Amino acid sequence: MTIQSVIIEKITPQVDGGRYPIKREVGDIVTVSAGIYKDGHDMLTAVLRYRKKKTGKGSAGKWTEVPMVEGENFEWTASFSVDEIGHYQYTIEAWPNVFGTWLDEATKKHAAGVDISSELLEGQRFIMEAQQRAPKAERDRFTRCVERIEASQLVNRDVAVRVITEAQYAHMMDQFPDKRLATEYDPPLEIIVDPIRARFANWYEIFPRSQGRIPGQSGTFKDCEARLSEIEGMGFNVLYFPPIHPIGETNRKGANNSLIANPDEPGCPYAIGNKRGGHKAVDPDLGTLGDFDRLVTACRAMGLEIALDFAINCSPDHPYVKDHPEWFYKRPDGSIKYAENPPKKYEDIYSLDFHCENRESLWNEMKSVIEFWIGHGVDIFRVDNPHTKPVAFWAWMIPEIKKNHPQVTFLAEAFTHPKMMQMLAKVGFTQSYTYFTWRNYKEEITEYLTELTQGPMKEYYRGNFFVNTPDILPKFLQTSGRPGFKIRVLLAATLSSVYGIYSGFELCENAAVAGKEEYLHSEKYEYKVWDWDRPGNIKDYIAKLNWIRGAHSALQEYDNLEFYLSEDEHILAYGKTSEDGKDIIVVIVNLDPHVTHESHIFLPIKDFGIGPAESYEVHDLITDAHYQWRGEKNWVRLDPIVEPAHVFHIRR
Repeated sequence: MTIQSVIIEKITPQVDGGRYPIKREVGDIVTVSAGIYKDGHDMLTAVLRYRKKKTGKGSAGKWTEVPMVEGENFEWTASFSVDEIGHYQYTIEAWPNVFGTWLDEATKKHAAGVDISSELLEGQRFIMEAQQRAPKAERDRFTRCVERIEASQLVNRDVAVRVITEAQYAHMMDQFPDKRLATEYDPPLEIIVDPIRARFANWYEIFPRSQGRIPGQSGTFKDCEARLSEIEGMGFNVLYFPPIHPIGETNRKGANNSLIANPDEPGCPYAIGNKRGGHKAVDPDLGTLGDFDRLVTACRAMGLEIALDFAINCSPDHPYVKDHPEWFYKRPDGSIKYAENPPKKYEDIYSLDFHCENRESLWNEMKSVIEFWIGHGVDIFRVDNPHTKPVAFWAWMIPEIKKNHPQVTFLAEAFTHPKMMQMLAKVGFTQSYTYFTWRNYKEEITEYLTELTQGPMKEYYRGNFFVNTPDILPKFLQTSGRPGFKIRVLLAATLSSVYGIYSGFELCENAAVAGKEEYLHSEKYEYKVWDWDRPGNIKDYIAKLNWIRGAHSALQEYDNLEFYLSEDEHILAYGKTSEDGKDIIVVIVNLDPHVTHESHIFLPIKDFGIGPAESYEVHDLITDAHYQWRGEKNWVRLDPIVEPAHVFHIRR
């Protein structure tokens, strides 16, 4: 039976008792704390240990140790930085500090006039034992130490105590401690370290076929290239494409999701596959694979990265249907079932059966699809409906990909119950969609964002705040006009460090199917030609927000959000402060797109390093206006037609 002399408990951070890794980004400081104590009155030493984990054929790095510092109520803390993408481990080792305990007790006894002759002999024994633990090159130091102690005893015990309490000897003993009663927390806890874009990125979603200029004709990858300067000019750094593969012919959907398509209609790109190929091919209407490669290169030259949709859907014409019919769900008569989400029917799509008898070959093929596109320069994948596939598949596939490609980012498009959304994040998804899209009021925004960024979810769940999607045109945007679009994009861009818009948002496009949260004449089912400079657009506003995000480190962090008190129920106040405390951003938003509201705002100026009677400057980064405020209580008035929000930079 293993006896643990030292108790190590309640280590933070960790997820579900260490079952799943926490998530961080390159350059982050990981601060670890734990309750560490033991019976009796022994002094303790504790170290935080961390290393790069072995992956694939590589070898695990050596443990690096950081001394832990004891705080109140036996709470110990230490920190380390993660400087490389990949998989790390961390643990804690603690042991009784035998020499330190002896030294503390011996000096107290001597101060009280107690004879410590025996204690001095005991101390010498501890030093001689440490000498045996030290390498040969270090042992002379210990011999000299004992000789000095013995010589000092010949003078008197005061001199002996002064000698033995010299800091150099305690440091020497700490280098080669007695760990016979050490306890190590096992198994080690784990960290997934991702690129910074996992936490901080601006996503822009387009349908490549809608980037052309000729009505009724597909745009191409070359047309996408022509738009890159405009997209980059708005401040986006991730360009996300829905599926770009050949589209099925059988049961092809028509305009507005009609069940019958006209011969000249392109169909829905989520019905993947025809005689020209499947998930490893591109729709010929968009161009060639070479054209795609050139687009990836052009994007990178402008600081943009391509994100691709990984939609595990197959049209009845997909090559998989002929080559691997065993991968699909079957009816009793042996025919393949089309996809359903009752009462919705998707006759243009077959769903893959991830529990089929030949599932190993299916799982490996799906993994190979990701690897294929990684080979073509894609490191970001938005996964369509991952909650309709087994969690076990993602728990296997994502780590398998990251063994050789740790830079890859996976975004989970799972609008389902919270526990499943959280589980997908735990098993490996880098980012996740959220319910932000439907959080419009002060109380619900505050409650939801506190849950996402301040509670246990912050350790593993990175919320990517999309303001709209091709599938979702929220009711708020349908009825709020241009001010509503500005409100929602500002909230997304300042509440979360990673957010996205689906193209058309910048044009304030809000034509909806009556009674639904769906776009009328959706480009999911037809070619569109857009006027990207349409009057009333908010392109400049979005560009300014993205510039502000890029210029202010406080807005590039995810879990530093704090809400402030405002007296009006329509005015939301919150802020973010950089880790070094130098960059302070305060955001005040009128959530009502129709009516002017005013309120007193209460800021925690003490936390900003500002005195109660001290004046300070608030610089509105949206309008470039400057104001002098004093104290924690100040007044704002926000007309949504003029400007629905302040984004203040606080200057002491």
